[in-house]
Amino acid sequence: MKQPRKISKIVRKWLNIQSSADEFHSDYTMNDVTGMSGRRRKSCSDDGGCVVVPEELSRSWSMNTSDGIKQPRFEEEGSHLTKNLSIYRMFVGTWNVGGKTPYNGSDLREWLNTSPPAHIYVLGFQEIVPLNAGNVLGAEDSGPAAKWLSLIRETLNNGTTDSNASPPPPIQQRVSFSDLISIEDEEEDFERFVSTNSVCFSSEQVSPSPNCTKQNQYCLVASKQMVGLFLCIWVLADLHQRVQNLKVSCVGRGIMGYLGNKGSISISMTLHQTTFCFVCTHLASGEKEGDEVRRNSDVMEILRRTRFNHLSRMGRQSAPHPDKILDHDKIIWLGDLNYRLASGNEEDTFELLKKSDWQALLEKDQLKMEQKAGRVFKGWKEGRIYFPPTYKYLSNSEHYVVQTSAPSKQKQRTPAWCDRILWKGEGLKQICYVRGESKFSDHRPVYSLFLLPNDINR
Repeated sequence: MKQPRKISKIVRKWLNIQSSADEFHSDYTMNDVTGMSGRRRKSCSDDGGCVVVPEELSRSWSMNTSDGIKQPRFEEEGSHLTKNLSIYRMFVGTWNVGGKTPYNGSDLREWLNTSPPAHIYVLGFQEIVPLNAGNVLGAEDSGPAAKWLSLIRETLNNGTTDSNASPPPPIQQRVSFSDLISIEDEEEDFERFVSTNSVCFSSEQVSPSPNCTKQNQYCLVASKQMVGLFLCIWVLADLHQRVQNLKVSCVGRGIMGYLGNKGSISISMTLHQTTFCFVCTHLASGEKEGDEVRRNSDVMEILRRTRFNHLSRMGRQSAPHPDKILDHDKIIWLGDLNYRLASGNEEDTFELLKKSDWQALLEKDQLKMEQKAGRVFKGWKEGRIYFPPTYKYLSNSEHYVVQTSAPSKQKQRTPAWCDRILWKGEGLKQICYVRGESKFSDHRPVYSLFLLPNDINR
């Protein structure tokens, strides 16, 4: 009979899990201290809040909705709130980049630039590497992640790339497929190990690297990659000392329900006395009837299996901190959720697409239907969608795959809002929920801007 310690060692190597925080990528070094304790406080409700679409970003979209709602301007709403509140602005973005690596000269300004700039940027990517057998079963390719980090740093810091940026974690080798099969009879131990091992990054006291010496510069607080999933958080340099208790947990939901071609990366942190959790996900794909059930199952498993380690780097028990996703004060769930349009009359769907009748199309949206039925994301919020479906586009084109009669090697897909941002918790005020227009991949990027009221300071 195999020893549990040996099994855990094999699984750890296969899933690229380490107990050390060194696989974290950050601009900061740490002292070996436990995390700062935090009182959990409720804050002002965002009930009745409106979603505002920036006028300058909506010119190419059809904004004529069936309910006749008039959209106020982003600058007017934002400037009014800024004058009357001491707030943080938080930018949250998600983008499935289709396995493509950014090239020299890639421009993220259309996606990341807001006026005024945000204090915090939370950026989630899916498919930063192709989801082929080599990347899923082999060594993790961290090269594309390093390029994305460099490009983001350059964009946020006004084109000044820092050549001294710390390198990404080294590539870790994985064991063979036969090694994984040999432990199938220990499924219970396997699940227990994966669900309870997370990467802990305790940061009560951090020392800035040379990358973060100017107050108006953005610094990388933490980033994490799992195969094609990638999540990174950036803050203004003078804000970094208020970010505490950084912890990471990954859940694989791909091959055999555990490998990382699908799943989640979650980052937990404390800002002042408020706990935040950011969950970047890539859920099960497919548009056959019943595929939405697999996506619902992914969500439930991610909520069940995500755990944040409470041990410091020295092995000591850290200060009280949320253990699960739903224990946090404020949670943001972003990513390629892969929910499609419910099957029905395709001619009607394409006709609504031609008319740019997004509200009628959204009545077929699986996520909204499943949420309304109480089967997933019960109690979560999402901003009103006033933009076209984000998937699936022809490469380097403004046309959906279904909109061309020319022969194409790409799979035919009904357009859908696969890329979404949801949130849970009081005090988050969403003022913007839009998409970008980059033709870099077959998905369009999506972002949201949130206001965090000054009650998180008390």
